[in-house]
Amino acid sequence: MDLFSESWGALRAAVAGLGDADFGEASGCAGWLVRDLVCHLVIDAQDVLITLVTPSEAEATHDSVSYWAVAEAAAAGEDPLDALIVRLAAAYGDPGLLKFHLDDVGAAAGRAAELADPRTRVSTQDMVLTVSDYLSAYVLEWTLHHLDLVAHLPQAPGPSIEGLAESRDMIEQIAGAGFPASWSDKDVLLISTGRRDPSDLEKTQLGELTKKLPLVLG
Repeated sequence: MDLFSESWGALRAAVAGLGDADFGEASGCAGWLVRDLVCHLVIDAQDVLITLVTPSEAEATHDSVSYWAVAEAAAAGEDPLDALIVRLAAAYGDPGLLKFHLDDVGAAAGRAAELADPRTRVSTQDMVLTVSDYLSAYVLEWTLHHLDLVAHLPQAPGPSIEGLAESRDMIEQIAGAGFPASWSDKDVLLISTGRRDPSDLEKTQLGELTKKLPLVLG
């Protein structure tokens, strides 16, 4: 839960430090500008708030790793929510308004996470998880999107070393295999999720694991 707070705080701080022009740059999410990604983070923060106040008496059905489903292929921009986010992000007009909204809702989500009992079970997307597992799953969400945020903004700070390491561990559990030990955590996350194509050498190092990639997480 501490890592949730750390990774979420680092991501929000990186957004807060962006200049207005940065919001019109491409993000690491295919088809999304930085402003679209930040708008998505607002929706994510809302989801965290909603889930943390949706307790369940049922037994847990998922943990931080099985929370993530692997799709056959990316939605290629056809998802209605993705299209809505692009329109909503454009409607903000002033990037300062988008920054303010993320800071406001994001801070509330962060406080709710700190106050939540890690043993409580919550319900989301037809799954039941402990609060601890739910927030742990979001470490991967925040870390991947932090990489997306700074993909074309080299001056912006990236995710923490701890967040990258924990996210790599989850990715390897999802893939059911380890990635080459010589690879950085960042490269593992980018290549495994299709955010960067592996080089010919990297494909050789991956071996049979290449057939499982990319992992399209949803």
